[in-house]
Amino acid sequence: MSKKTKQFLIVFLTIFFVFLLAVIALNTRKIKLNDSNVVGNTAGNLNNGGLFCEKNGLVYFSNPYDGGALYSMKPDGTDIKRLLSAKVKFISADENHLYYYQQSASGTGGLGYIRSTFGMYRTSLNGRNGECLSQDVIFDMQLLGNYIYYTTTSDDGPEFRKVKIDESENVLLYPAAINPSCATTEQIYYNGVESNHYLYSWNPNTDTSSVVWQGNIWDPVYDNGYIYYLDVANDYRLCRYSLSEDQIEILTHDRVDCFNVGCGYIYYQANSATAPALKMMSVNGGNAQVVASGNYTAINMTSRYVFFKLFGEEAPLYMVPIGSTSVSTFDAAMQAAMEYMDK
Repeated sequence: MSKKTKQFLIVFLTIFFVFLLAVIALNTRKIKLNDSNVVGNTAGNLNNGGLFCEKNGLVYFSNPYDGGALYSMKPDGTDIKRLLSAKVKFISADENHLYYYQQSASGTGGLGYIRSTFGMYRTSLNGRNGECLSQDVIFDMQLLGNYIYYTTTSDDGPEFRKVKIDESENVLLYPAAINPSCATTEQIYYNGVESNHYLYSWNPNTDTSSVVWQGNIWDPVYDNGYIYYLDVANDYRLCRYSLSEDQIEILTHDRVDCFNVGCGYIYYQANSATAPALKMMSVNGGNAQVVASGNYTAINMTSRYVFFKLFGEEAPLYMVPIGSTSVSTFDAAMQAAMEYMDK
């Protein structure tokens, strides 16, 4: 073989392997799209900051004992692991990825970890291979199908937008602060924010909206055919509206600051000048009980527990088994944080 032939082969093979590596890298970065209209988290959790999200036998959560870092655990609160050291909220998940709003820079090093700050991010389920989907300041967000719907602001005012999970699209949908948290596989329910507080439905297939019911509502949560909401006209009492029967039920006359619905129960913060309390009742408003006296917020639910915090405080993080009033502190999360800090 001549010298020129050898040189040609070396150059050819070098170019071929570079091309091959580029193709492999491109395919590695290619994002698998969802087969159906996956809903990333519950409306009740997202209306309370989206600090917990349960998917496929794991719970992903923002650990207040570690600056709000992203952790995972089993639904019973065991096998706690730190995934990312950045402070996160609005956590959503599908079969392959986690999505969240990152509120601070990550201190975690190593290839594939996020080092950036502030914005909407997508990572693999173990917290690696992070990508920024948007550097907008985000006030609400929800995963529906292959898009993250979110509310942000610009020089022109509030905006309702969507970004595709593979970063191929970022679209302005409407110039208003529409909260997309209350999503089903077919639509997004939201309360009006401009001329009224009606219940609206956003169609993700056509990106159009329509009036569902001319109520005066805030923070809608869909559960089993009902929209649970705060009744703005009547001192923010908690009610529910039947989508099939077009009927209203008053669940409590307490003024409610925040609430969550799931597993047949409602947990809510009753506003009172003399006796504020976190309370529990069934989804039809029966058997109301005090869970803890005081002012609480960030009520997040999983399949096993309800988690909440004192108003104005990041820690301690309290927990109670769903259907119970036996409150304890989430000491396992604190212990896990201490172990990571000692490393």
